[in-house]
Amino acid sequence: MQSIIEVEGLEKLYKNKQALKKISFQVRQGEIFGFLGPSGSGKTTTVKILTSQLLYTSGRVKVLGIDPGRSRPSEFLSKIGVLTDNSGIYERLSVYDNLALFCRLYNVPERRVEVVLEAVNLADDKHTLVGQLSKGMKQRVTLARTILHEPDILFLDEPTSALDPVNSGRIQETLREMNRKGTTIFLTTHNMQEAEELCDRVAFLNNGEISALDTPQALRLQYSDGSITVTTPQGKQLVQRNEAGADMIRELMYSGNMLGIHSNEPTLGDIFVQLTGRGLE
Repeated sequence: MQSIIEVEGLEKLYKNKQALKKISFQVRQGEIFGFLGPSGSGKTTTVKILTSQLLYTSGRVKVLGIDPGRSRPSEFLSKIGVLTDNSGIYERLSVYDNLALFCRLYNVPERRVEVVLEAVNLADDKHTLVGQLSKGMKQRVTLARTILHEPDILFLDEPTSALDPVNSGRIQETLREMNRKGTTIFLTTHNMQEAEELCDRVAFLNNGEISALDTPQALRLQYSDGSITVTTPQGKQLVQRNEAGADMIRELMYSGNMLGIHSNEPTLGDIFVQLTGRGLE
């Protein structure tokens, strides 16, 4: 599958601080790629480089075949959508007028406004001034603006961080639908469950370096201790994946004492703590 983002030996220096330490990865066209790590790990720096907001120090970067540091802004930015914590919207305008304005800027039909408002569950609030909205509702307006022009790639920085579970689920389904239609998504999030449910592959970034990169399931299997938990009338027992463990499980099944069984795979959060010794806060 063709790579839509290519990063090789990417380095970024801020005076005496090395924010990115020659990281390399590729994002395939049509996948949802999770970029995970604690605050200060280099995620935002990477996103800003990939979206032409920041120049890198050394290495090679291609997004849609274009070096974002040397691109013509209008040509490049028309092909991507970016949601960050400082994505500006106009608080004195209504939700609808904000999006209608960006329709003109993106040169897309104004009928797209109704489509994206439905997608982010704001159709009933389209005439409300943005300044009167809650933080979570503003987040959804910003996401609506980000997907207005149906970009080839979405760069999303914590898209559901301020949302309740119902609206988080609604946004996640919108992202899945866009992805099914061909949009590639580059996602940063602290929500490990969200990453497991949405992402085809994830990369863990810590102190400017990539610690691991693979599918969520492959990483969970790789860092599993191989044990199995079985539930019997007497409680739960830990069983190892070896001949003795197989004999125990067989005996429990024959005797009718097997009430439940599951493998003990770590969560993505568990794996991150194991790799870095840090939480995701």
